[in-house]
Amino acid sequence: MAELTIIQHTTHPHAPREHHAQVRLLASRATLAKRRWRGVAEDGREFGFDLEETPSHGAHFFVDGAKRYVLEQAPEEVLEIPVATLEQAARVAWSLGNLHFGVQVLAGAVRVMEDPAVLQLLSREGIAFKRVNCVFLPLSAGAHHHHDPSPHHHGS
Repeated sequence: MAELTIIQHTTHPHAPREHHAQVRLLASRATLAKRRWRGVAEDGREFGFDLEETPSHGAHFFVDGAKRYVLEQAPEEVLEIPVATLEQAARVAWSLGNLHFGVQVLAGAVRVMEDPAVLQLLSREGIAFKRVNCVFLPLSAGAHHHHDPSPHHHGS
């Protein structure tokens, strides 16, 4: 049986990198969000993760000799909504955010996970979309954090 390497910290994807051969470990977004999980890198090495924070797509987590191990989020099918103007992008993102769905905002498009409520909203509003298979990186939940300890309410 192969040795299991335990990882408790990852490094930011834009951290300085030495010259190493990159070895990928592919994981779903749901797996990356877990505190504890196991994964196997493309070279067959097995890792156990015990992390305090969700790692970023592209984060490196281990160096062994000339190899640098990197986490890559697996592509998934999501809805991509083309937007032509800043106003249109804001309206779409606000509508989806009001449903409490994470969105990824790109130049010219907004992405969201497929869900019956999202499909109903898009249909009702006549908003065009397409399904794409990509690495989905929604805005962090931390972007919605309130420092006010009072309960969160929409509207008045």
